[in-house]
Amino acid sequence: MKAIGDMREVVKNEKTNLLQLEEHFYQLNDVAEPNVFRNLFPYDEVPKIAFNDRIVPHNMPEEIWITDTTFRDGQQSRAPYTAEQIVKIYDYLHRLGGPNGKIRQSEFFLYSKKDRDAVYKCLERGYRFPEVTSWIRANKKDFQLVKDIGLRETGILVSCSDYHIFYKMRMTRREAMNQYLSVIRECLETGISPRCHLEDITRSDIYGFVIPFCLELMKLMEEYQIPIRIRACDTMGYGVNFAGAVIPRSVQGIIYGLTTHAGVPSELIEWHGHNDFYKAVTNSTWLYGASGVNCSLFGIGERTGNTPLEAMVFEYAQLRGSLDGMDTTVITELAEYFEKELGYVMPDRTPFCGKNFNVTRAGIHADGLLKNEEIYNIFDTEKFLNRPVLVSVSNTSGLAGIAHWMNTYYHLEGERAVDKNSELVHLVKEKVDQQYDDGRVTVMTDAELTEMINDCCQKLQIEL
Repeated sequence: MKAIGDMREVVKNEKTNLLQLEEHFYQLNDVAEPNVFRNLFPYDEVPKIAFNDRIVPHNMPEEIWITDTTFRDGQQSRAPYTAEQIVKIYDYLHRLGGPNGKIRQSEFFLYSKKDRDAVYKCLERGYRFPEVTSWIRANKKDFQLVKDIGLRETGILVSCSDYHIFYKMRMTRREAMNQYLSVIRECLETGISPRCHLEDITRSDIYGFVIPFCLELMKLMEEYQIPIRIRACDTMGYGVNFAGAVIPRSVQGIIYGLTTHAGVPSELIEWHGHNDFYKAVTNSTWLYGASGVNCSLFGIGERTGNTPLEAMVFEYAQLRGSLDGMDTTVITELAEYFEKELGYVMPDRTPFCGKNFNVTRAGIHADGLLKNEEIYNIFDTEKFLNRPVLVSVSNTSGLAGIAHWMNTYYHLEGERAVDKNSELVHLVKEKVDQQYDDGRVTVMTDAELTEMINDCCQKLQIEL
C-alpha cells in the first residue's frame, strides 16, 4: 500500500529565504449560530484580553503611508464641513504629506451635491497626493457615479463579524459573502477598484469567515486585473497590539492572517482603528505587514474617535528615521484653522497641538528648561511645529523665567526681545511676587499674565 503523506508543497519564502510549508487553505465555516466570542466579550463584564503566546514576526513593508478619513469617518461625528472648508483642509493635507505623498489618499462622501462639489473642487487642484477616493453605498448607481466623476477607487462596506452578519443583516455567513462578492463584482464590472471595509474585524471569525472571504477577493482581483484593497476596521476599538494575544483581538494576528493565509499583498492592506480603549495609536502600526494606516485629523471620528493623523506622522518619522518630505509645521496651521475657523475646541494637553503640550508648569522643570530646553522638551518643537517651548510663570521663575515667557509668548526677537534687566520685566515680577506673597500656590495662567503685562505696558507707556 502506498503511503499518503502531507501533500502541501514546500516553498521558499523570498523574504526570509527559508523553506516553509505552503499554508493551509481556509474554507468558509458557515455556522448555524453566530460566534460572538462571548468568552472574550461578555457584555455584562469588561472585555477580556487572552493570550496563546503565538508570536507574529515583524514584517514592515518596504513602503508605508497614511490615508485620511477626515471627510468621511471624521465628518460623521461633527457638523458637516462646507465645500470651501473641505478644499482648504485638503490643501493642508497635500502640504503636510509632502512631495513623496506620505498621505496617500483622502476619502469623500458622494451622497449630496455639496459632497460632490467638494470632490470636484479638490480634483481641480490637480494634486497627485492625497488621491481623492470615495465611500459609497454598495449599488450599481453609486458605482457609476464614482466612474462619472473620474475616481479610480471607492470604499464599500463589508461587515465581517457575526454581530453584524446575524444580528444586523439577518443573514448567514454564506449569504453575506455571496452578497458581498456580487456587489464587488458589479463594482469591478464598472472598472472601479473596490476598497473593502471589513467592519468589526476584531470581533470576527478570522479563519472561519475573513480569510475565506479575502481569498475569494484575491480570485476576483486576478480575474479582473483590478486592485482590491482591504481595510481592516477595528470598529469598536477592541484591537490590542500585545505580543501573543489571541485573535480576533490581536492586530498582529489579523494582519498576519491577511498576508500569509489570504495572500493579500501588503500594499493592499490598511488598518483603520478606533480609540474606545485608548489604543488607536498603538494599534495603528505598520510593523506586521500593512502598508497603510487610515487616520483622521486630530482623531475626530465616531464615538471616541479614530487614529489621529498627526500622531502617525510622527510615528512614521520615529520608525523610518526620516519625515520623507512631510511638512510637520502644517499641523500647527491646521490646529489653528480648526480652532479659529471651525470652532473646534482643542484640549489643552493634546500632543503636538494643544496649547499646553510643550509648556512646563513645575518650577523645577522650568529651571531645567531655562538652562537647556532639551531637558524637558520632546524635540525641537519650534523647528517641527513652529511652537517654541514655553515656561509657565510662578514664584520660582525669577526675572529670567518671566523674560523667557514674554519673549516666547509674544515672539519677541532681536532688538524687540526683553531680558532680566528690562524695566518691564522687573515690574511684572513685582506683580507676580505680590500674588504669591498673598498666598497663591498655583502657576500664573496665560490670560492673567497677558492682562498683567498690558497693565505694566500702559503704566510704562510702552508697547510690545
